[in-house]
Amino acid sequence: MTVVRVRAEGVSFGFRGGEPLFDAWHGSFEAGEVVAVTGVSGRGKSTLLHLLGLMVRPDAGEVTLDGVPTAVLNDLRRARLRATLLGFVFQDALLDSQRTVLDNVLESCLYRSRSRRASVNRAHELLERFGVNRRADARPGQISGGQAQRISLCRALMGSPGILLADEPTGNLDAESAAIVRGAFREVADEGAVVIIATHDRDLVARCDRVVEL
Repeated sequence: MTVVRVRAEGVSFGFRGGEPLFDAWHGSFEAGEVVAVTGVSGRGKSTLLHLLGLMVRPDAGEVTLDGVPTAVLNDLRRARLRATLLGFVFQDALLDSQRTVLDNVLESCLYRSRSRRASVNRAHELLERFGVNRRADARPGQISGGQAQRISLCRALMGSPGILLADEPTGNLDAESAAIVRGAFREVADEGAVVIIATHDRDLVARCDRVVEL
């Protein structure tokens, strides 16, 4: 796993026609910590994850990954960084309805050099760990929302990312599944990753190393 630091320096961003969500915002996230990003709905928690994950560009300021500035990078280099450093758990899972669960998890391997056999073995290990391996051949329309969210986490962890970003990852989970996911975040951080979670889940917030309130 690549150990990185994530830093936002003077980041400003707003959607066209709306009020700025961020105005010269600063934040730093260290390897090995789990950080909760909290705040009222509409304050920009998901947008901050998209900024830190290089999915949108700030209007001003800089996002650096382990000291490397990203604002000057072209779209191809930003995509490569996302593929090699980042894992993202989306709020609504965002699984491809035309692919099986297994192929959804394997999707991120399209941008890595790992062999198909090794990738499939890794995918089954993760699906087993989160209790959804029996649904590997199912389509997303055949599984529950909670299962879809756990599968999304498996996809995010496929490449052992140095940065794991999660948007309301426990929102659709029962208590037992949520506890498993919370434990996974701690394990990933203990392996050296930066884990940043946008959440309203008080139990999850209580288990994070620190809280960033927007």
